[in-house]
Amino acid sequence: MWTDAATSSVVVGVDAGATGTRCLVVSEEGLVLRSGRAPGANQRSSGDAWAESLVQALRAALSGIDPERVAAGFFGVAGAGGAGAVTARAAAVSAWRGQRLPGLPVVGMDIVAAFAAGSAAPEGLVLSAGTGAVAARIHTTSVVRRCDGYGWWLGDEGSAVWIGRAALRAVLGAMDGRDPGTALVDTVPRALLGQSAPPPGEDLAQALVARVYGAPPAELGGVAPVVDEAARAGDAVAHRILAEAAERLLHTLDSVRAGQAADGLPVVLSGSVLTRPTLVAELVAQGVRERYGVEPVRAHEGAVGAAALALRHHLGDTARARAAHEKLLDSAG
Repeated sequence: MWTDAATSSVVVGVDAGATGTRCLVVSEEGLVLRSGRAPGANQRSSGDAWAESLVQALRAALSGIDPERVAAGFFGVAGAGGAGAVTARAAAVSAWRGQRLPGLPVVGMDIVAAFAAGSAAPEGLVLSAGTGAVAARIHTTSVVRRCDGYGWWLGDEGSAVWIGRAALRAVLGAMDGRDPGTALVDTVPRALLGQSAPPPGEDLAQALVARVYGAPPAELGGVAPVVDEAARAGDAVAHRILAEAAERLLHTLDSVRAGQAADGLPVVLSGSVLTRPTLVAELVAQGVRERYGVEPVRAHEGAVGAAALALRHHLGDTARARAAHEKLLDSAG
């Protein structure tokens, strides 16, 4: 990566998700100069040290950058909507000040950054499914309507954690004899417990229960790739889980449209479940084509969108800001 020795202004974009935190330092022209990574920073599902991840990502990305060059920052934080807004802002401001950066960052929902990571349009729809799941209608960098994003216990339907939980229920039901047999009985325990997993039976059931209740909810999302593999190999139970996940995600997206015209608006798909080559991604993309008549756009990582929003806050709603946003999207591809 280019070593920047200039003194021009830069902006900082941070995407704080449940399984990872990424920070980008970007020039006013939309060029990525530095990046930093840290563990997840979702206050609901990433564990007690989530706020420290913001500090780690910032510190890594800003190494060698004069703090006075930083003109603006945007933090897109999972769980920052509604009830979590005050806590998210406090953590972001603390991390910002800890690096002795001037001013204060803008702190917003990660779904806004997700849309900006796929489109520079002023308005559109975004559906995100990674550890969690949420959809929103965006207008001029603001959420005008949203659906779901309520966390693994109350919502996040179709997310990786939702898929993992459904798979575990299928495994326990199959071992109990309540539900159909499935190859997931062999593969899911190995994904969670490793090679030390007991054979199917009561010991395995109790080991799975202990593992799930003793770990951060985000770890359940690690089961989703196993379910995808089983479905592609012909397992009917796994395929049913993923088909239901896709339908729930599409229903969530339909809900933010709420009868309003969406003709021609971009539809951005974000999050690991929808941007990686998964069966759910295929089903959702096909559903978007059929229901909305547009080709969905797969977003880059959220930090790209966060940096683009930082550029807009720094440069204003100008042609220069829009050009930098487009350049950032092009270079990220």
